[in-house]
Amino acid sequence: MPKNKTHSGAKKRFKLTGSGKIKRQQANRRHYLEHKSSRLTRRLAKDQIVTTKGDERRIKKMLG
Repeated sequence: MPKNKTHSGAKKRFKLTGSGKIKRQQANRRHYLEHKSSRLTRRLAKDQIVTTKGDERRIKKMLG
């Protein structure tokens, strides 16, 4: 049986926590920040946990 390869795009975007949950960054924090409110940019700075079960299963499979 060949080994499974880690999806290189997924390993750059997702991290596993100690309890097995998946952390991800929020979108819309890359550019045009001067037009966005400070309140919004602070909110977007925090990491999120992936909550959708189907996505979680697929991401874990990609991470190997």
